[in-house]
Amino acid sequence: MPSDSLSNERILIVDDEPANLKLLDRMLGQQGYRNRILIDDPRQVVDRYRQARTDLILLDINMPYLDGFQVMERLMALNDPLLPPIVILTAQHGKDFLLRALTAGARDFITKPFDRNELLMRVHNLLQAQLAHRLLHDQKTVLENMVRARTEELYRTRLQIVQRLGMASEYRDEETGSHILRMSHICALLARALGWSDDQCDLILNASPMHDIGKIGIPDSILLKPGKFEPQEWEVMKTHAVIGAKLLEGDDSDLLRMAREIALTHHEKWDGSGYPNGLSGISIPVAGRIAALADVFDALTSERPYKKAWTVQAAWDLIKENRGKHFDPDLVDIFEQQFPAILEIRERFAESSAH
Repeated sequence: MPSDSLSNERILIVDDEPANLKLLDRMLGQQGYRNRILIDDPRQVVDRYRQARTDLILLDINMPYLDGFQVMERLMALNDPLLPPIVILTAQHGKDFLLRALTAGARDFITKPFDRNELLMRVHNLLQAQLAHRLLHDQKTVLENMVRARTEELYRTRLQIVQRLGMASEYRDEETGSHILRMSHICALLARALGWSDDQCDLILNASPMHDIGKIGIPDSILLKPGKFEPQEWEVMKTHAVIGAKLLEGDDSDLLRMAREIALTHHEKWDGSGYPNGLSGISIPVAGRIAALADVFDALTSERPYKKAWTVQAAWDLIKENRGKHFDPDLVDIFEQQFPAILEIRERFAESSAH
């Protein structure tokens, strides 16, 4: 008799001969196997298997409509990692025939007429092996889910740290966290319109909040000055791009590599008149060009203690005037195409709602 753990295993028996089905059904039933599924039409095998996964398949070879080899081919095409062992039922004893069956996916074979003890032993051993395989697969799945959950938790924690560091730099500049929310979502929107993948858009969404992290290293006397900078003060202020890049270097994660790239290059200009390295055109990384456009637009249309907010139209006019000068001309065109969605982002992350 099978153990309790095996008696409920599902056994699929496929044979077009009713006498063979009845014989196998009786043998297995007398042995205590309770879940026996009998099929006399091989065309039904895949559908019945999809309805409820079985733990063992006893499969005749010579059948009308589909032979056993064709049935195995269809089962293998399911790519089920828990596909049950298949036992071939055959009256043929030729070596080439048996090798073909094993190559096609059969785990074992039983010759007709059936020897009862041989049949029951092979069924018992294969069910035990399948049970062990299923337990290992389930354990692997549980462990993979645990690792995935932990990885996602670490990723979310890292993003929270990144976002709060970005907010820290904005607050120090008497700006609000709303700016980096709007700016980062505009970056992701422009990146998606450029054809970036979902993963790349997610990266720029979470890397761009660090664009001004280098302001942490700028003295308050300069950073918080309400009026126009003196030439030497402006030179100090411009160093925040390099400071930010240094703060973010030394980590090989995609997130911090992009954050460093944006911090260093979002003040470069298309015509080469930007800082800190005077890069121009396509020598400026795309992420830096995207961040530059998103940052300037939102900064202009946001109120600050030292300035009033520009109107959306005035900010857009300035961007158009600087197409091919400050900004990548292709990006400006995309910005115009995405303008309704950009205005929706401004509304969604307005100062009052963001707070």
